[in-house]
Amino acid sequence: MLPNKDYSSRARKIAYRFPDLSFIGIQVNFWIIATSLYSFLSYMNTANLSQLEEIRFPFSIHAAILSSLAIGIILGIVLGIIDLLLARTGIQKLSLGFVFLLRIILYPIVVFIVLLFIRFFFLDILKTFFATDYSIFTNNDKIWHNIYWSFLIYVAFMAVVISFINQMNVMFGPGILIPLILGKYRTPKEEERFFMFLDLKSSVTHAEGLGHLEYSSLIRDCFMDLNKTLTQNNAEVYQYVGDEAVITWPANEGIRNLSCLSLFYDFERKLMKKHDYYMNHYGLVPEFKAGLHFGIVTAVEVGQIKREIAYHGDAINTAARIQSLCNQYNRSLLISKSVKSILSSANSKYDFEYLGETFLKGRSQAVELYGITE
Repeated sequence: MLPNKDYSSRARKIAYRFPDLSFIGIQVNFWIIATSLYSFLSYMNTANLSQLEEIRFPFSIHAAILSSLAIGIILGIVLGIIDLLLARTGIQKLSLGFVFLLRIILYPIVVFIVLLFIRFFFLDILKTFFATDYSIFTNNDKIWHNIYWSFLIYVAFMAVVISFINQMNVMFGPGILIPLILGKYRTPKEEERFFMFLDLKSSVTHAEGLGHLEYSSLIRDCFMDLNKTLTQNNAEVYQYVGDEAVITWPANEGIRNLSCLSLFYDFERKLMKKHDYYMNHYGLVPEFKAGLHFGIVTAVEVGQIKREIAYHGDAINTAARIQSLCNQYNRSLLISKSVKSILSSANSKYDFEYLGETFLKGRSQAVELYGITE
């Protein structure tokens, strides 16, 4: 089996297990870097000015580093919590303009409070460490007025940068942005992966009965519930195609705790728990069918206008063909022999039922299929 324990898997696992802490951790790290850059530039400019004017500058590089750490940690935690609260209260569903306006109001307040803390508390702490008199800063309102506005403009610019990073993390999924930036997938890479094609049963009937708007709302709600089970099973969504979701796991993650099978049954239970909700809103409880296959695929970065990581290989096509046979075999979940073989040693709660061989479209060799009983 190819090695598959990489940065993306670890980052995704942490993000799924501790989503809020992971989000705030990203904010803190970003703002520490951002404020360190601001402090370094300010320090160098002021040091140069003090040389020209022959004025003693009472701020050491060590003090600048400590200040950057303090401001970065405070900003990261506070602004991270603000963004989490905005998401939890549903404000993020409103227009981008409204959310942007809200941030314009909140961010200056946060910056003002942070600078007050630095001015009246943190500089006193630095004084005890470096035995330096910082009264030139603490007692001069004009200096602090200039610092406030320059830092506020800098924070506003950096807020756009971190918002972009957060959106990229949402678009690509946890743990993908850094490998993309570093060019990991610029050249094709072989990976061993599980692929599951998950499709709504009786989709045509539901679409005709509900109409396209209500049907789209149904699919949206189903995929929202699916997302909640993804985090429990460390799965990635490769694509959403109409009423179908393509889900994937690196080999190690799919095997661990039988996640590649558990996801399907967790999703079924999630939909059944919301029986009343779906009946009240749509007059039906959605059911899904799935095909699962394991094999080697090639991962590569594609696209110029819209960039993404694409997987190519027979494993994807085979998973799709297996899913298309669910109705024929009257099964909600079908798996291939490759899945059964790799999971057999780790399996302790699922029964595999051999269903026979079949020829899939586009394949010259027969594929052995298995049904699953939980």
